[in-house]
Amino acid sequence: MLKRTVSALAAASVFAALFVSAAAAELDIQVTARAAILYEPATKTVLYEKNADDRMLIASTTKLMTALVALESCPIEEEVIVPGSCEGVEGSSMYLKAGDRLTMRELLYGLLLESGNDAAACIAVHISGSIEGFAELMNRRAGELGLENTHFVNPHGLNAEGHYSSARDLALIMAEAMANPLFAQIASTRSISFGGRTYTNHNKLMWSYDGMIAGKTGYTKKAGRTLVTCAQRGATRLICVTLCDPDDWTDHTRLYDAGFEGWELITAAVCGREVARIPVISGTSPDVGAAPKESLSILIPRGAQVDVRISAPEFVYAGVSAGERAGSMTVTAGERVYELELCYTGTVARDESQRLRGLDRLRGLLGAFNAGVGSRTGRRQ
Repeated sequence: MLKRTVSALAAASVFAALFVSAAAAELDIQVTARAAILYEPATKTVLYEKNADDRMLIASTTKLMTALVALESCPIEEEVIVPGSCEGVEGSSMYLKAGDRLTMRELLYGLLLESGNDAAACIAVHISGSIEGFAELMNRRAGELGLENTHFVNPHGLNAEGHYSSARDLALIMAEAMANPLFAQIASTRSISFGGRTYTNHNKLMWSYDGMIAGKTGYTKKAGRTLVTCAQRGATRLICVTLCDPDDWTDHTRLYDAGFEGWELITAAVCGREVARIPVISGTSPDVGAAPKESLSILIPRGAQVDVRISAPEFVYAGVSAGERAGSMTVTAGERVYELELCYTGTVARDESQRLRGLDRLRGLLGAFNAGVGSRTGRRQ
């Protein structure tokens, strides 16, 4: 339920379309994963977690970071010649041969869709000259993201001493990767062919779950089944991670169902979008807009009341400059309270042809007051 209150606002137009009623029911789910998390990246909200900070083997979900570093380090169409050391790498493979020529784009499709360990090794050697050098880049990027339970030794995720991450850290890596348009494009592809090779996404939820947009599978005997996915319905995007999970497809489906049915992301404010018009006395324009200085999205429980209060002057005197403070906007959702600054959206100079006498000025003030609510204080030159 949405409740909106306008205070200290004269002749102000509040846009009803700015807010959407929103959503949520508490999650109460049991999963078979040893570690799991359901994460909403826009507001950095954790909807569900189980042992989310445990350091664990992560198998091929390692390749999320490999792809992110590659996209940030190398042009997508750059040609790569496969070195002999990258032929016949253990595990899942693109079946690369020494001397093969591919673009970085093709290697990334092979990496994320086919989970090619040879593709991971080839990317690493091409960019850094060695597996070890590329792992340093991966760890540096992990540090930039503030990951506290992650350390990489290789780009593919084969079991190695000192190679680990956590469900929470993988969710953060996925959120960062999905913000990269090229990564999102590749990871959301179901199947594609290049130069006689066909790459098919191993994430079967791409075909069976409504709203599934990306994901990365992983498996080794020691790590068990690992899975990182991203799904979106409407404006609400969620990321799910399960580690060492024998029933990961089912767990992701159940977590997403509960998340989407229980919670919804709403846009409470849009930077620069007017929420009020304020009368201007003696100006070249009769009024001026007021808008939030920043945007605000919030995730709320279904059925929760959202209260919005806008506080702005009843009127202002001419001499208003765009960007100056025009008041405030308070959004209350449950126990959370958000305060946003409102700024004028335009500049209104004084109209020198208007030589208001005392009685005219008084009439103007009375007219503005009668149209408004609350505050009787205007902005003076």
